[in-house]
Amino acid sequence: MITRAELFGIRPAGPGHYTLEGELSFASADQALQKTAKIFAAQAQTTVFDLAGIAKADSAGLALLLEWLRQASLGGVELHYANLPRQLLTMARVAGVDGILIID
Repeated sequence: MITRAELFGIRPAGPGHYTLEGELSFASADQALQKTAKIFAAQAQTTVFDLAGIAKADSAGLALLLEWLRQASLGGVELHYANLPRQLLTMARVAGVDGILIID
């Protein structure tokens, strides 16, 4: 659960599986990057980010998805996204990057 001062939260939901909560937005981008900084270096093979708890997303949220994908790739991790909010999926399609995201 995230606190009032936080806009973004992440919690483990099993080995290599994380639940994201709150916002993926311009306002939360720094928090999101800080909270996920060590995940890809510590994981093996596959990591799943479940976005069912994301209540708000904007174009910065899409940029976060792409940055996490880059970080995962550098660490040799295959990153999957589950329960992608409709607005993020639509933005990814419009931007032409939906084909590089692994969406479960």
